[in-house]
Amino acid sequence: MAKTTKNKVVIQKKKSVLFIASEANPFAGTGGLADVIGSLPKALAKSGEFDVRVVIPLYKDFSSLYRDKLRFVGNFNVPLSWRNQYCGVFEYDYEGVKFYFLDNEFYFLRDGLYGFYDDGERFAFFSKASLDLMRYLDFYPDIVHAHDWQSALSVIYLKTKYRYEYGYDKIKTMFTIHNIEYQGKYGKEVLGDVVGLDDGCYADLEYDNCINLLKGAMVLSDVVSTVSPTYAEEIKYDFFSHGLSPIVNAVSYKTVGILNGIDQTVYNPELDDRTFAKYTANDLSGKAVCKKELQKMLGLPEKENVPIIAMISRLVGHKGVDLLKCVIDELLCEKVQLVILGKGEKQYEEFFKKVQDEYNTKCRTIIAYNKDLSSKIYSGADIFLMPSKSEPCGLSQMIAAKYGTVPVVRKTGGLADSITPYNLDRKGGNGFRFDNYNAHEMLYVLKDAVFTYGDKETWNKLVKTAMDTDFSWKKSATEYEKVYNKLL
Repeated sequence: MAKTTKNKVVIQKKKSVLFIASEANPFAGTGGLADVIGSLPKALAKSGEFDVRVVIPLYKDFSSLYRDKLRFVGNFNVPLSWRNQYCGVFEYDYEGVKFYFLDNEFYFLRDGLYGFYDDGERFAFFSKASLDLMRYLDFYPDIVHAHDWQSALSVIYLKTKYRYEYGYDKIKTMFTIHNIEYQGKYGKEVLGDVVGLDDGCYADLEYDNCINLLKGAMVLSDVVSTVSPTYAEEIKYDFFSHGLSPIVNAVSYKTVGILNGIDQTVYNPELDDRTFAKYTANDLSGKAVCKKELQKMLGLPEKENVPIIAMISRLVGHKGVDLLKCVIDELLCEKVQLVILGKGEKQYEEFFKKVQDEYNTKCRTIIAYNKDLSSKIYSGADIFLMPSKSEPCGLSQMIAAKYGTVPVVRKTGGLADSITPYNLDRKGGNGFRFDNYNAHEMLYVLKDAVFTYGDKETWNKLVKTAMDTDFSWKKSATEYEKVYNKLL
């Protein structure tokens, strides 16, 4: 970036930020974290103010679409406690962002990303290798932005082992909690043998007589963030914090909540090739086609004026599926159709398959993760149900809204921050919302949505409002830029 003075041109170096995370779309991912790391850096890079780079592991599950495009940069060894491990470095420029992929077949040449007995060691290696990468590339970012417990040690190492080393001593840190339930908890014996830290670091990492990596990063980072403003407040309380509320409150002075966005070039009914037809907020004729074809594909009666209620979710308790389970007979007594897509706990999978058998003309349960079918359901349904007990941010309600499928959500986390309730004043709003974790309160609001659906003029206005809501990453990126600039 050039700045002209009276007599000369001064070249100003861009501020730089390195994202350290365990997954990123479109390369390798399991959920919302991958969406964030695949989208937020792109949005930040577009402003031109920051040199934005990302580092993730090179997994066996890495997308085959990109593997042949990677450039080999070189390799170095990573000392970790008594080990000395190989680390290969590959890079790829993706939509204005330089991605680095760290290769170690012992740790990452496995089916799946997580859930292994040695995950603590795997991500200790990844975190330390991410810092050693800076020395190898002679690239020391102004800010390290780490995400979730898998990269927590990058902050911890930076503020302990590396804090006085040249190049590392001026780096600022931001640590984002995507879900406080997952904390990276291990026995005290891992401190030296696995993580490679001395006893002087124990106090920063110890919590509840364990090593807690999430706690360590929260305490040591310069800024802590969560993925929605409401979630930042909720986790101050025991109900939401999974035991960490004392630490959350202790670091509240440096905590911010910034709502995630969605990639509106990916989640867009005008561009999505997986839907049965394309449509816009100003021309919903394609959505009617999507609904009819979805009914036909699933073997449901093709009834134009019967609303389809959809739920695309992991079938686990905190997603609110027990609320639906409690009132499903009452719901299916209404003139509705219900489509459920997801996998999860066996008790819920079996229950909803049984419901499909009992209400064969009204309900379809598909036990799967299927992106193609997800698009078809988002575009073909009328109402989207998301009754989560807790939801740090949530992306599904935003995606549903962009596809004109009106969300019905519980007032928690990012659901509260992204969905404005039409049911409160009948004037504005992009969805319906209920406050308490109560099955009949949810059912009451669902029935209100079904009733409103019967008034086509009102419903189409509500659909247009939902589709026109700005869920772009541009808004979120602006908030992150403010935090970065304040740090610097």
